[in-house]
Parts: sequence; structure tokens; C-alpha cells
Amino acid sequence: MIEVEIEDEAWTAAVPDAVAVVERAAAVALGAVEGDVVVLLTDDAAVHDLNLRFRDRDRPTNVLSFPAAESAAPHLGDLVLALGVCAAEAAAQGKSLADHLTHLTVHGVLHLLGRDHVEEVEAEAMEAEERTLLASLGVADPYRPHDPAHGNA
Repeated sequence: MIEVEIEDEAWTAAVPDAVAVVERAAAVALGAVEGDVVVLLTDDAAVHDLNLRFRDRDRPTNVLSFPAAESAAPHLGDLVLALGVCAAEAAAQGKSLADHLTHLTVHGVLHLLGRDHVEEVEAEAMEAEERTLLASLGVADPYRPHDPAHGNA
């Protein structure tokens, strides 16, 4: 089950079908894995607070992943996304907020499934998996450099 909670209604204004976008991206990232994921769409202040409390980083970020303990199965974990950070990144990268939301949801779910990008080899493998999953959703490669002269990359 994929549950999407919208805490900041500005998400709905920015991406009218945000719930469907997140559900579709999370389902593709989960693949055949059975489990529950909760996704919270909120504002920068809420993510800033969580990032400070749980990661000791005094700033908002785009997405936070909170894997659940194995004893919580079938719950795999929670994702939290910050609208302001996500919207600014999408604009800077020349992509739609819906596509960026799709990418960050896939990225976050992969973290819940144990993928990581701390080491270069891990990062390359995770990015390759993201590219494949996003391509299946019709989303362009998020790691290809953006060329402002040519519009969306």
C-alpha cells in the first residue's frame, strides 16, 4: 500500500495530480516488493525541522527517507518531501515539478529498499536503476546535465 498525505496544500496547486504522481512512481520503484510506504508532501520548514532532528543538518532538503525497522513489516518506511526545495530544484534544472517529484519519489523508495549512494559504486548503481525506472515512466534522465539553451533536458 502506498499512502500519500498532503500536509501543505500548495503541493496540490503546484502539481494537481501529486497523489497519482507519487503513487505511480512509488509503485514502479517497489516493483514486486510487497510493503507499505507513507509519503508526506509538506513544506520546507517541516523538512528543515526533521533534517535537523534526525540528520543534524540545519537546512531543508528535497526528500528525506526514513526506513522502518524490520519488526514494522510490512511497513517499509516513510518519505517526506519539501515543496519549496523541490520546486526550486525543478526550475533550476529546467524540468517540470511533476517529473522532479517522480524522480525524488523513486529515489526515496530505493533508499527504503536499502539502496544508497555514499560510495561511488553504489551511486552509479542507484543512478542507473533510477534512470531505468524513470524511463519506464516517461521521465527524462535526471542526471543528464541541463542545457538551458535547449529547454527541458
